Amino acid sequence: MTNAVLRYPALILNLKAVMLENIRIILVETSHTGNMGSTARAMKNMGLTNLYLVNPLVQPDSHAIALSAGASDVIGNAKIVNTLDDALAGCELVIGTSARSRTLSWPMVDPRECGERGVSAANHAPVAIVFGRERVGLTNEELQKCHYHLYIPTNPEYGSLNLAMAVQLVSYEIRMAHLAAQTQPEPATASEHEAAYPPVEDMERFYQHLEQVLKESGFIRKAHPGQIMNKLRRLYTRARPETQELNILRGILTSMEKWSKK
Repeated sequence: MTNAVLRYPALILNLKAVMLENIRIILVETSHTGNMGSTARAMKNMGLTNLYLVNPLVQPDSHAIALSAGASDVIGNAKIVNTLDDALAGCELVIGTSARSRTLSWPMVDPRECGERGVSAANHAPVAIVFGRERVGLTNEELQKCHYHLYIPTNPEYGSLNLAMAVQLVSYEIRMAHLAAQTQPEPATASEHEAAYPPVEDMERFYQHLEQVLKESGFIRKAHPGQIMNKLRRLYTRARPETQELNILRGILTSMEKWSKK
């Protein structure tokens, strides 16, 4: 592979292009079609085309097409899904935008680090950047599905960004990271890449399995579960187990279940 890449520069470009194709911009319950169009325009300016709309409160219309300003193909090819889980299917890295502090802190990135991490991971697997509702953003439950929370360090005295502005800032940093990656002589190998990680749906199955075992053992009281699972989600998000490590954890839980039945 290395010799082929060095011999055929076009192959490098094709491999690098996969980075941007693998990055999903996800809008959750968007309420204004104009924001869909402006988001599509911001994305296409930076070479991104993979738009997901989660349970939009309105459907894309002529207003969205008009504000896309030539990015009608991004709107036309947008994938409309019912749930955030549907939009995240297959993704190994999920970054969710959050404009306010949360009760339970989470690993944070700024737009530049978001771009760098996103492009690096997208060379290997799908990546999701999730934007919330125009007025209230993402819920705590939705943010807990993310590996990192993205915070844009705006002016503390006036931090009002509309949805398309936020998408533009993040898309720009993705573009810059993508251009920097193109200067590398060859793509990262699987051993160098951080993407030996399970997709988000596997992590969700692990959390369900873990919660079930903790309830059956009496560690979590069904009447008063408290914040145990939320804090465990944060713990495993920080640790970010690889696929083999997750298989070990699932095996431990299964072994505990078998032992408890004896």
